[in-house]
Amino acid sequence: MNGIHDMGGMHGFGRVEREENEPVFHAPWEGRVLGITRACGVQGIFNIDESRHAIERMAPVDYLDSSYYERWLDRNVRLLVEKGVITREELARRVAQLAGGTDPAPPHSDPRLLDRMLRVTRERTPYRRPGPPPKFALGDRVLTRHDVPVGHTRLPRYARGKPGVIVRVHGTFIFPDTNAHGQGEQPHALYSVRFDAAALWGESAEPHAPVHIDLWERYLLPAAPQRST
Repeated sequence: MNGIHDMGGMHGFGRVEREENEPVFHAPWEGRVLGITRACGVQGIFNIDESRHAIERMAPVDYLDSSYYERWLDRNVRLLVEKGVITREELARRVAQLAGGTDPAPPHSDPRLLDRMLRVTRERTPYRRPGPPPKFALGDRVLTRHDVPVGHTRLPRYARGKPGVIVRVHGTFIFPDTNAHGQGEQPHALYSVRFDAAALWGESAEPHAPVHIDLWERYLLPAAPQRST
């Protein structure tokens, strides 16, 4: 979808400030948000594509005004309410309890949940699946689609309608655009596509600075053959 989260190529946000010796978490609550996220994933409450789309649905002002883990917290609350795990009323009561500082968080009901979370973190969930053979091969020239999707997509706005070249065939993987919306995994070929910087940014782009983007086959069309001169 087109939203404030799709910042590739946008100006006006200033330099990326690198924090020396940056800690893993800047506050204890950030670690808890990470833990909640991992627990939801292990229990199958939402998948990674649903979680990304939930963040994309934040109000633009809230998105820009939020830190990394604040966006994660907004995502968790949004999906837990939408999926009926908690209600807004329950959430409001819990926030009031925590604000009072007298009610510690209750223990979870699954004594093996932490082991499952750690195992998944170590092993990672494989997203590769069996599927149809790839239609493109190394060296094929392609053109990205110029759609305006209303839902989740991994094709960034700055790379739509642009020519590129296939430089790697990764295999067959879950398709985020359908997996984010309960439409099934629909796995198919994933490629690494090389784009010339000038094709993306125009003549003002830095020379000899190609951009590589991993893109699913459904984002791609065969490019018209180049005419010989």
